[in-house]
Amino acid sequence: MDRLDQVLDAATPLLRRAEQVLDAAGAPAGHPVLDDLRRVRLMPADAAQAVAGLRPSALADADADLRAGARVCAEVAASLPPPGEWEGEAADAYDDRRRRYAVHLSGTGESLDERLEATADLGAALREWMTRTRDNLASALADVLGSAESITLGTPAHHPPSTAEARAAADVTSHVLRVVAADYAEAEDLLRGSQELANPVPL
Repeated sequence: MDRLDQVLDAATPLLRRAEQVLDAAGAPAGHPVLDDLRRVRLMPADAAQAVAGLRPSALADADADLRAGARVCAEVAASLPPPGEWEGEAADAYDDRRRRYAVHLSGTGESLDERLEATADLGAALREWMTRTRDNLASALADVLGSAESITLGTPAHHPPSTAEARAAADVTSHVLRVVAADYAEAEDLLRGSQELANPVPL
């Protein structure tokens, strides 16, 4: 259990209350929450649940497995025997094929071992991003739980919501969504920089 697990249950009723107020009263004119909602496309409680669904531990074993696979590729490439005393066209054809398989397995930017290493690097970066994203959201939720806006939204509701409630709901929502948006933009950059991993390794 990390900080997000500890604070999420306490923060979710506040986020749902903010959503109800915004749904009933709308956002104050000119408030940045409208831009934040367009960026994230989720209300704050749902955005928080999406982040809570990130499980860095699910990638814990991937790094070691991928790097072990890369080592196997390099070892197999190095173990392919040359023709030795074997001569003639068949020997030449075998040696050509052996060299091509060795290059395919190891030693170039497009070889299997390099692709496995790059995938392991991506997995490690994603695991770090998940951990950081969960921690950032936990801090944001702690901020709103201890805020004046939380007190405003915790008082008996007005029907329709008061101006103060609408402002508090917008502020809480904006604070949470802005943190989520910034972290997910980082993930998009990370994945965009690794798009070549989706391409097949050429034979």
